[in-house]
Amino acid sequence: MEELFKVSLLLDFYGQMLTKRQYDILDLHYNSDCSLAEIAEELGISRQGVHDNIKRGKAALFDLERKMGLVARFNAQKEKASEALKLLEDIETAVTDSRDKEKLSKAKLLIRSMMED
Repeated sequence: MEELFKVSLLLDFYGQMLTKRQYDILDLHYNSDCSLAEIAEELGISRQGVHDNIKRGKAALFDLERKMGLVARFNAQKEKASEALKLLEDIETAVTDSRDKEKLSKAKLLIRSMMED
């Protein structure tokens, strides 16, 4: 399950840097949960061809992440945003001024919207 999530996330970040065929095969396999046989039939290629494209595509995705690190940076930013949100929630419980509470609520909404993107 973890590999599925990793490859799917890498595909979101770097998918357009793969060949169209690799992208289509990885998308069908990891995002649409199609079997090798189903993909082979749909694209008119052998199961071995599908397997080879998955192997090469995954290697390319992991290599791009190793070189560029976009997913790692994204995850680090998401963790920082979660931590900032938790701190704001802690502060909000101690604030009594309604204007300050409103500002904290707006800041929390902004952080939550950044985490959803």
